[in-house]
Amino acid sequence: MANNIYIHIPFCRQKCYYCSFISYTDLNLIPDYVSSLCTEIKELYKQEKAQTIYFGGGTPSLLEIKQFKRIINSFNYNDFTEITVEINPETVNRKYLTDLFKLGVNRISIGCQTFDNNILKIIGRKHSSQQVKDCIKFAKEAGLKNISLDFIYGLPSQTMQKFAEDLHTALNLGIQHISLYGLKIDEGCYFCKQTPENIPDNDSQADMYLKAIEIMTQNNFNHYEISNFALEGFESRHNLNYWNNNTYYGFGVAAHGYIDGIRYSNETDLIQYINNPINNKEEHILSAQDKLEEEIFLGFRRMQGIDINLINSKYNIDFQTQYKSIIDKYLLSEHIIKTKNGYKLSDKGILVSNIILADFLQ
Repeated sequence: MANNIYIHIPFCRQKCYYCSFISYTDLNLIPDYVSSLCTEIKELYKQEKAQTIYFGGGTPSLLEIKQFKRIINSFNYNDFTEITVEINPETVNRKYLTDLFKLGVNRISIGCQTFDNNILKIIGRKHSSQQVKDCIKFAKEAGLKNISLDFIYGLPSQTMQKFAEDLHTALNLGIQHISLYGLKIDEGCYFCKQTPENIPDNDSQADMYLKAIEIMTQNNFNHYEISNFALEGFESRHNLNYWNNNTYYGFGVAAHGYIDGIRYSNETDLIQYINNPINNKEEHILSAQDKLEEEIFLGFRRMQGIDINLINSKYNIDFQTQYKSIIDKYLLSEHIIKTKNGYKLSDKGILVSNIILADFLQ
């Protein structure tokens, strides 16, 4: 049983230069894609009451309102369902956001990345700083009260001062949530072939991240997950479901889901998905050890950390004994901290979280 739903909309007018995600620029295929998406939902969705519905991309805001309506109406939801749509600011206007709100969309996540217009051009974004501000204004006028902004730190020509100014600008715009991601140049993106100059080094990126924690927490934002900050009550319920290691549907090309102890991924080729949205899934049945390791990995991403009593009862282990050497090592180095219920990463530990978490994986 799954009460949380992810829907992948893989279309973009153009790939951003840092992006290595699977996306497609032939917007003429959107109608066919939506039809196949609805076929997949009809076939596999068991009509559970949806707690969250999340449209990710790609650029979901390239869909027409009638297409959103068709997809959303495929689900069993109510006024308490958190419905999020990722937005690129140049693709929407006041009417579009008002119509989304009328459909039941009550949360948007805006791809801002930075308010520096010069850096936006360098990274291949198609919007301006002003368009982000207009998008927030239009969203509020439409009735939306839960607005998130995405930022990237470590961008070409970005200084600590510019990054701090970005965060203060966002705070002054009265948003409720911020997601922060360090720039990573992965294989398959434009920057992998044409690396720009003046990219901040790893130490500078780490300093930016620590500065973000300082700025956000001083402004009453709860640092609730490694990359996410929210005013109280505005944490992303959809993403918390991932980090709590709960089940969810994944619909659409290249989408991932987790149901009944099975993690699955959908076909990544758009045309193949459109032609057959049902049967092209890769499945991985998780072993008890897989489930335990995922619980630890995902739990440490939350700033409250892991609850060892929950883990012990859920997986019939003694966490303290099984991982004693690893725990002692990172307590001594102050990369993890003892909490009332277990352990969490320190700010220093977050910076090397991948190394720490790898130690817990067998």
